[in-house]
Amino acid sequence: MKIEAQTVQEYLNKIPEERKPAFEKLRNVILNNIPEGFEETISYGMIGYVVPKSIYPAGYHCSPELPLPFASIANQKNFIALYHMGIYADKNLLDWFTKEYPKHSKRKLDMGKSCIRFKIPEEIPFDLIGELMQKMTPQQWIDLYEKNYKK
Repeated sequence: MKIEAQTVQEYLNKIPEERKPAFEKLRNVILNNIPEGFEETISYGMIGYVVPKSIYPAGYHCSPELPLPFASIANQKNFIALYHMGIYADKNLLDWFTKEYPKHSKRKLDMGKSCIRFKIPEEIPFDLIGELMQKMTPQQWIDLYEKNYKK
């Protein structure tokens, strides 16, 4: 279920009522914990957190006209998703997250390469997500991105 939206507020307005409280809380946790320099925007049809072109003019190698994506949140058909490129790119961060997750949730971690799926919105481990968001600055993400992905 892709939400068509041009702005963050438009995206938020289209989230189903039963998911709004958890989704908005997740967004607020991200905004309150993400290091200075990242910017909230609509990115790839989701609410995205990017390194703006004013900080990283080269942009994303797949689409250089776009800012460098870092994290996103999305309302999907059967879950709320958090996409975090730092987890995908940094094994130490992934290891930390997977070790900490059971301390914050009784649910099994449902995760792809960078996608964490929350099927029960009320059980999102908000404190853990806050800690995760604090773990990487824009410059650290740029350095890791250039080391791992930029050709």
